[in-house]
Amino acid sequence: MGGKVLIIDDDPALLRLMSMAFQQAGFNTVSADNGRSGIRMAGAHRPDLVVTDIVMPDIEGIGAIRVIKQSARPPKVIAISGAGRARGADYLGWARHLGADAVLAKPFRMSELMKISKSVITNENQDALDLGA
Repeated sequence: MGGKVLIIDDDPALLRLMSMAFQQAGFNTVSADNGRSGIRMAGAHRPDLVVTDIVMPDIEGIGAIRVIKQSARPPKVIAISGAGRARGADYLGWARHLGADAVLAKPFRMSELMKISKSVITNENQDALDLGA
């Protein structure tokens, strides 16, 4: 694969794991621990792909997706979340509706994230790869 990935998540351990997985797959990575920082990083680094958590402090992932997708050349976006349906909210469904190219429910395997990432980057059909939406 290859390219630049921005990873936005407030869980430092998961952020490190995702960054390592993308680096091992040949990507350059940048990261942010909340939506506000993620929006700044997206503008500064112009990633090919953004992987963002939904429930975070400051600006949540939904807000970050909306802003990032408004850029002149928006990156592909994968939304991830462990919150939602169990609490009566469908965060991943909202993310998909508001511009995420794919969604993935936590917990997930890094191999699942890599498979969806490859599909999103190569513009394959996403419907079969939305996991947990």
